[in-house]
Amino acid sequence: MLDPSNVRRAAVEDAALAEPRLRDLLRANAAIVERLDLEIVLRRIVEAAMRLVGAPFGALGVLAPDGTLERFIHVGVDDVTARKIGRLPTGKGLLGAVITDAAPIRVRHLAEDPRSAGFPAHHPPMDAFLGVPLRVGDDVYGNLYLTSGQRGPFSAEDEELVLALAATAGIAIENARLYDLARTREIWSVTTADVMAAMLEVSGEDVLSVITERVGALLEVDLVVVVVPHGVEDFRVTTVHGVSAGPLLGRVFPAAGTLAARALATQGAASLPCDADREPVGWHVSGPTVAIPLYSGGEPLGVLTMARRTGASSFTEAELGMASAFADQASVAIEIVRAREDRRRLETSRDRSRIARDLHDHVIQRLFGAGLSLQALSTAADGETSAALNTQVDAIDAAIKDIRTVVFALGAGERGTEKLTRDRLLDVVSEGSAGLSSTPRITFSGPLDSLVPSSLADELVAVLRECLTNIVRHADAHLVEVAAEITLDAITLTVTDDGCGMTGAVRMSGLANITERAVLLGGECTITSDGLSGTRIEWSVPVARGDESGGQ
Repeated sequence: MLDPSNVRRAAVEDAALAEPRLRDLLRANAAIVERLDLEIVLRRIVEAAMRLVGAPFGALGVLAPDGTLERFIHVGVDDVTARKIGRLPTGKGLLGAVITDAAPIRVRHLAEDPRSAGFPAHHPPMDAFLGVPLRVGDDVYGNLYLTSGQRGPFSAEDEELVLALAATAGIAIENARLYDLARTREIWSVTTADVMAAMLEVSGEDVLSVITERVGALLEVDLVVVVVPHGVEDFRVTTVHGVSAGPLLGRVFPAAGTLAARALATQGAASLPCDADREPVGWHVSGPTVAIPLYSGGEPLGVLTMARRTGASSFTEAELGMASAFADQASVAIEIVRAREDRRRLETSRDRSRIARDLHDHVIQRLFGAGLSLQALSTAADGETSAALNTQVDAIDAAIKDIRTVVFALGAGERGTEKLTRDRLLDVVSEGSAGLSSTPRITFSGPLDSLVPSSLADELVAVLRECLTNIVRHADAHLVEVAAEITLDAITLTVTDDGCGMTGAVRMSGLANITERAVLLGGECTITSDGLSGTRIEWSVPVARGDESGGQ
């Protein structure tokens, strides 16, 4: 029969032993709930569990959606040893058993358990093992792992204490996650507002640069890259910001199978964890990466790719949702910027059209009337006066031709992508002026756009380009004049310069092809140069009536 006094004495001793451990549990609970930063909370959970059961080593593994370990927070192994060990555990052996069973596992000796996968080189010795799942609500968030080293196996009481701590840890993790989510939403909201405000103050071509710079500055990412479709099967990097960004600018890479291609195909954010080898990105990426498609209406503008540093936390589902919402708002802002640019171009085009009409309807008509008046006066004047008046009439005619050229150039802005013969000749003059001291002067006479067929317009463009190229290379000219004149049966292109003239060798090597072009078209090319005071090239070919008009 038991002695009642002995029973009471044992109960008192058990209570005395349990009381310090209960106080330790309360202190551990307080330590993990007093902070809201998730990273700090996770580490404090491990440290509190180690103190509670006297374990020299502890770790917390966060589960990925596929059931493997996404993150592994360890305490007790110094940084030097951790670097020697190398790759962190991914959930094999006993660690994987805790994941699979979602229940506590307590082992007296690791080496004797058949589920143990052993230790890699440089790993410190560990003997007893205790693994406990951490639940957040009804889901297993991760697992808490403890090893006792040389202190002996864990007891059933140790397991109960760690389970009690794990219950509090689940609440602390949920609070920290909610706090992190709120803080992340705030950061994304600030980023979105800042980017949208900045985008509305820039021109259309700078929109993607603004997005890249602002996102990189406000979010915790190391590299921001914008890629755009290049041809049918490639992407091209157009904008970069962040670490090692310089070499990426302008890179072209195949689109097939890349993260950016997946984002465009799904029209939503696509992400990769730290190990990005499973899916190409287009450049070397070792940290978590997310790709966000940018659209303007139904047109894909490109893909915004953001990468974090190696070892950083992966992008959560909440972050991917916020990234998609950001992309939607950015697309709306891009539409607004484009509409504003279109309106500005329309207003500019209207101004140019109004100026062109005023020049044509008023200035040219007044000059034409003045020329007619002078011409009438010249018939009644004496010889010298008549000659002087005719000279002024010629000057007025030349001015009218110049104004008509300006009128046509002003009107070219409102024709969009349509290229008429005069447009193409103006483009060649603009290109050729880069190597000259002054822009060549060009005049037009006659309905070039109505009578010159597209095939002949190609020849005119080629001849003019050849002439200007030779002037830039050999003539050392200051003034260059170009005249394109069409009559009912012929088109004549005249190019003159005030350069150093030509030698026979230059004429044969540089301009023989334009002479051959004229002959093949049934025309002729006359080159006049005295080798001292410039060169005049007159290229004339017949125009067949009834051909299709160039650019019409």
